[in-house]
Amino acid sequence: MRRFSIAVAAAVALGTALSSVPAHAGQGSGGPGLRHCTAGACHFDVPPGTYDVRVTLGGEAASSTGVSGETRRSLLPETAVPAGARITRSFTVNVRTPEGEPTGPEGTPGLDLRIGGSAPALADIRISRARLPRAPGFAGAGRTPVRQIFLVGDSTVCDQPGDPYSGWGQQLPQYLRKGVSVANYADSGESTVTYLGNPQLWATVRPLIRPGDLVLVQLAHNDKTTDEATYRANLETLVAGVREQGGQPVLVTPIVRRWFNPDGTLNNGTALLVNGLGVDHPAVIRAVAAARGVPLIDLTAKTKALVESLGVEGSKALYLTNEARDNTHTSVRGATAYAGLVRDELVTRHLVPKGLVRVG
Repeated sequence: MRRFSIAVAAAVALGTALSSVPAHAGQGSGGPGLRHCTAGACHFDVPPGTYDVRVTLGGEAASSTGVSGETRRSLLPETAVPAGARITRSFTVNVRTPEGEPTGPEGTPGLDLRIGGSAPALADIRISRARLPRAPGFAGAGRTPVRQIFLVGDSTVCDQPGDPYSGWGQQLPQYLRKGVSVANYADSGESTVTYLGNPQLWATVRPLIRPGDLVLVQLAHNDKTTDEATYRANLETLVAGVREQGGQPVLVTPIVRRWFNPDGTLNNGTALLVNGLGVDHPAVIRAVAAARGVPLIDLTAKTKALVESLGVEGSKALYLTNEARDNTHTSVRGATAYAGLVRDELVTRHLVPKGLVRVG
């Protein structure tokens, strides 16, 4: 049985643009910082924006606590704290409307956090408005500006609204520390054609990009009838649009479909995203990245290697093979693993400083 404890000391530190936002959770006389929490959930009545969150974890008994928020985003991995100890962790979260997929329901206004884990214990919680950059990079006087990572993608990336589905973009925030936030504008069913054409998507995202922001683009799964020239041109349009805003585009090849050959490999067009017109999407993405000098995360190659290493049976847990006979969409476990691959590539390619990611 899970147990949830709240220590007495708690507070909320808010930026000048925010009204007083107390938080409350648990039983007894918690401090003013916990008045807007219940047993396992906190709600802050704040407008859309980017916020730094600092939590202090621990209690009299040994505890293990994780934090998720908004539309099932994993924000802080489960963290063990010995009995009587306290540990402070911080992260940065994007609050937007709609809070999940851009074409989905608006969700609940404000910032919603869920305190979970096998033995959760929240001792303190503070939030403040994050400082956004005015110029490229992380340097600046005073508080370090927050860098946004925008995600442009499809259902394999998006903030999925319900179990057992999860996109890798939904799991990526837990791997990032305070100073980097994920603004996930991936949307189910989108291709490069529809993403560019829908005013709720690219036309909404593009003006939000600030100098120094990263924009990761993974669109391919739904470009089933897009010819190669159009697909290439659409990728180039997205790259140019990011650069015009001062952002850094990053092209991401799509995650593989779990579609094995008899020899135990994924060397087939279904698995490797070759569409009915013969367009090899990962190959086109690699070519555009090379031609336009865009950083590339070859997630096709990375996920192919992982799925093949696990084999036919072991790889089922990464997808919804057993739950829904679905070998395209990932489970929470699979999305978390794939988000870890993205994190590693962001560090390896010097797109995010190593000190701003969580490892393990």
